[in-house]
Amino acid sequence: MGSGFSSFLVICTPPSPPAVPPETGLGDLPESVVGSVLVHLNPQQICRLAAVNRAFRGASSADFVWESKLPENYDSLISWISDEDDGDDSNAKFPSNLCKKDIYARLSQPNSIDEDTKKVWLHKGTGKPCVLMSFNGLSITGIDDRRYWSRISTEESRFGSVAYLQQTWWFEVDGEVEFPFPVGTYSLYFRVQLGRPEKQFGWRVCNREHIHGWDIKPVRFQLSTSDGQQAISQCYLTTPGAWNLYRVGSFVVEESRSPMKVKFSMMQIDCTHTKGGLCVDSVLICPK
Repeated sequence: MGSGFSSFLVICTPPSPPAVPPETGLGDLPESVVGSVLVHLNPQQICRLAAVNRAFRGASSADFVWESKLPENYDSLISWISDEDDGDDSNAKFPSNLCKKDIYARLSQPNSIDEDTKKVWLHKGTGKPCVLMSFNGLSITGIDDRRYWSRISTEESRFGSVAYLQQTWWFEVDGEVEFPFPVGTYSLYFRVQLGRPEKQFGWRVCNREHIHGWDIKPVRFQLSTSDGQQAISQCYLTTPGAWNLYRVGSFVVEESRSPMKVKFSMMQIDCTHTKGGLCVDSVLICPK
């Protein structure tokens, strides 16, 4: 009876469907394949895709992915920053065992050099360096004469202070920088503001008491490079109470084997009238 019933169950039980192999998904892609896709994305996109799965997370840390985001002469940038690291251990910021992702992360943060008169970081869009120079690293005519100039503290500057001009006949700001710029085109700007930044009851205000003379004659901007490039522009200073980037011009770096020296100036030296009420913050060089 028992054996007959078991045979009956075997006859009546339908056969099991064949096993279906699991579907192939993104997690089955080799990291090398994922990495070959990530090299075509920008750093922000790479970091977002790292959360997709294990394969993307592993590929997003691959050296060849992040080396494609670094400038071709990033070793020179590291040496330049380390050598100027204000007396710290030269390996403190960039130890030899850093992976390319960590090198990119550290170069993307503002790195202070030259006694904190300059800051260097990588532009997120192009991966090329930006250089910001404080007024303390520039040559300003009469800066030490307190009858005309003063240094004021402000949170509106990355360096914590700006130079404020009350009045002068001869206005001239000169500077130069020598830096291992990677191949590319760069623009140079002066960051200045008409009016003195202040705070009243916690609110930002602009003291316009000393603003005068900038609408009579334009300010002249110039730059020149060690390989003979030059640019000249001029404009009237306008828009009191707002920080403005006044473009001086652009220069092209065609090879990065040696540092490029850039000289620049901003002047209004017509002594038929005085001018004042101007804040000088910094000079910015950034990839175009």
